[in-house]
Amino acid sequence: MTKVILITGASSGLGKATAAYLKQHKYNVLGTCRDPKKYNGNEGVELLQFDLNQFDTSAQLVEQVLNKTGRIDVLINNAGAGITGPIEEIDPLAMESHFKTNLFGHLILTQKVLPVMRKQKSGLIINVTSIGGFMGLPYRGLYSSSKGAMGIASEALRMEVKRFGIDVVTLAPGDFNTDIASRRIYSPLKKNSPYHDLYKYSLDTIEKHVDDGSDPNEFARMIYKIINLKKRKVHYKSGSFLQKISLILKRVLPDTIFEKIIINHYKV
Repeated sequence: MTKVILITGASSGLGKATAAYLKQHKYNVLGTCRDPKKYNGNEGVELLQFDLNQFDTSAQLVEQVLNKTGRIDVLINNAGAGITGPIEEIDPLAMESHFKTNLFGHLILTQKVLPVMRKQKSGLIINVTSIGGFMGLPYRGLYSSSKGAMGIASEALRMEVKRFGIDVVTLAPGDFNTDIASRRIYSPLKKNSPYHDLYKYSLDTIEKHVDDGSDPNEFARMIYKIINLKKRKVHYKSGSFLQKISLILKRVLPDTIFEKIIINHYKV
């Protein structure tokens, strides 16, 4: 039986690459985006309208998928948003919206999918987090914390649903060469902000990381690998060698030493 895969945020970036890759490998892939009319298709992947911030539409999306396919074997919670800015100056409404997109929206969609998978006695949920979610990064604190929260929630959910035959894993990407910069929210600084000089340098560094990022198909191949594993770990990473090394350094070095490395890198 062909597996049915539902992936959020399939119209651009890593989601688009992943949806196309899985479709090429003969899976029945349904993707979501906010406005499918803007896109001309993606390697035959059908795009369904869905906005993570509209919590009451999650049940409608699941019902729509079931009407088309009768089941959901894999849910990939991929859609997300980037945000930069010093925590002191980010607007509270922007904070709320960011966590709706990167955390709460996915958890609510997962709530609606779980009864389907429990009835099937099988299912896989892949929550896309970020290597940045394992550490605090200057001017990306809100983004890192939203992704870190998704990772912790995934650990708890995995233990809760394991007895139903449902598996939950995370995949943390590093920097990939996508159009994420064009969709990132850049929080404006206040007129007399004390962060003006260092914030610009940090933004330039962030953009360079994206420009020099990995091929999105590497991420797609990792998703494919995870789907086909018989036994899965809790957390997976996908990114450059240096980004993976940073996680090891974070784990083994004293906090203050690792902090100095980050401070020197971002010149804060």
